Amino acid sequence: MKLQKKRLEDMLLAEQLVKPEEIRECMHLHRVTGQSLQQLLVEKGYLQEEDLVITLSEHLGVPHIRVANYNIPKEILAHVPEALARQYQMLPVSLTGEVLTLAMADPLNIMAVDDLRRITNHEVEPVVAMMTELREAINRHYGGDKADSIFRTIARRDAEKDDDLLEIRPGDEIEDVSLLEADADAEPIKQLTRLLLFNGLELGASDIHIEPFEKIVRVRYRVDGSLEEGKGPPKNLQPNIIARLKIMSGCRIDEHRLPQDGRCRLKYKGREIDFRVAFLPCRHGEKVVLRVLDQGNLTLELEKLDFEPQPMSAFEEALKLPHGMILLTGPTGSGKTTTLYSALHRLNQIQTNVVTVEDPIEYELYGVNQVQVKSQIGFTFAEALRQILRQDPDVVMVGEIRDGETADVAVKAALTGHLVLSTLHTNDAAGVFPRLIDMGVEPFLVMTSVALAAAQRLLKKVCNECKDTVEVPADALERFQYTPFDYIPNPQFMHGHGCSKCKNTGYKGRTAVIEVMLNWAELQPLVLKRASGSELKNMAIRLGMRSLRQNALAKAARGTTSLQQVLDHTIAD
Repeated sequence: MKLQKKRLEDMLLAEQLVKPEEIRECMHLHRVTGQSLQQLLVEKGYLQEEDLVITLSEHLGVPHIRVANYNIPKEILAHVPEALARQYQMLPVSLTGEVLTLAMADPLNIMAVDDLRRITNHEVEPVVAMMTELREAINRHYGGDKADSIFRTIARRDAEKDDDLLEIRPGDEIEDVSLLEADADAEPIKQLTRLLLFNGLELGASDIHIEPFEKIVRVRYRVDGSLEEGKGPPKNLQPNIIARLKIMSGCRIDEHRLPQDGRCRLKYKGREIDFRVAFLPCRHGEKVVLRVLDQGNLTLELEKLDFEPQPMSAFEEALKLPHGMILLTGPTGSGKTTTLYSALHRLNQIQTNVVTVEDPIEYELYGVNQVQVKSQIGFTFAEALRQILRQDPDVVMVGEIRDGETADVAVKAALTGHLVLSTLHTNDAAGVFPRLIDMGVEPFLVMTSVALAAAQRLLKKVCNECKDTVEVPADALERFQYTPFDYIPNPQFMHGHGCSKCKNTGYKGRTAVIEVMLNWAELQPLVLKRASGSELKNMAIRLGMRSLRQNALAKAARGTTSLQQVLDHTIAD
């Protein structure tokens, strides 16, 4: 069948379905991001899918079908490889003689029709179908869902040639270039490695794990705090992919016995994404973990962190102080870095000199002087902190207080007129004070230097698509230690039933919960006499602090998270 040569934008304008300025906007985005014009118009709400399908059908003279309820035999599906079906968003519907009927989102894609005609040796008869129905039908017939869509991003192969991975810094020079390095630069290896990373970005993963075992290579993505498995590459390609990642991140490809760290960068949908890459030698090869550092997803407005009223007001009060220490605690992956960067964003004014010392620098902040620790040459946190105190700073952020030396310098900086922000590893906010004393800081210095201590966790949010109210008996709420909140007059506890949007988990996204403890005058005698964390916490609660458990219950009462998440991630007061 010979399709008429027409442009989609001309068809839509002729039917007055979109405005010229909407076409121009989406055409620009199409050139920048590589997304199809149809998809952009539909996603932005400028065009209904039904109108698009009818327009294509009438102007091109091709039928339109609904594929939502089609059951296609496996022998028909076998004519179109899964990768090609996902690449061009097309689905074989039937085979009559030598004519293969093909449902397509974009029947104007002559390249797709020609490719399939060449592969199958059949005459191809395109019909037009809605994008969403077609995508769901492809997943249903070929198997897999979003977590299993590693090959789907081949669709952007040509559009993203300029979006390939870029090295942040050149790798070490290696005189003898091995065969492995040559293989690692081969185009299929580049493409496969890039697809592994793209799939993680499409899932919204915070970390990507590539794990070698005896007979397989497992790939897992950390999404909303939980690991889920994706498609792994063939075992025989493991060395090539590891070598490719080392080349991209500036690590030595001839070193397999020692751990290595590096960074790399890629472009994704028009924005730059950084990856922090760590290699660890294991029994069956080197494991790789890539931490995704997406500047576009970084929340820099404190208000958008959605803290409860008491911790938010206490945090804002501490940020107005001219000096003192603001210390955040919590396990790895609890959102401490995001909160610190949000605080720095608030403090980053033209009249304020803000300097940070980090290991590693996770995000770049304009207007902030960021210093990278290099422990291997003696440039430790403590030494870096000493040096930046000579740079006339007003605000200093130390990535982490890991030892007594760093704690000592940070305390002295807070006492000499600087506002110091940092993180510490304790279970709760009250544990900051005894922890600093255990690190060798005198109690009277801790008492006078710490302005605020906070503890943070991340809780999963109930999925908005499948959530429903749930009745909680009064005795159960009492066991939860729930007390009514003045600012939540009508508490509504929610539960997610599970749907395709949340992969039947009932949760989608995460929210931060924090307890914030100011250094009230009543606490200082307790600190001076080396009181335990529990004594300090009890006093702080009497003085008005809302504990982690109470702030988490407030989020549950507002329907943001579930009571199960409160139980799993907070301890009783």
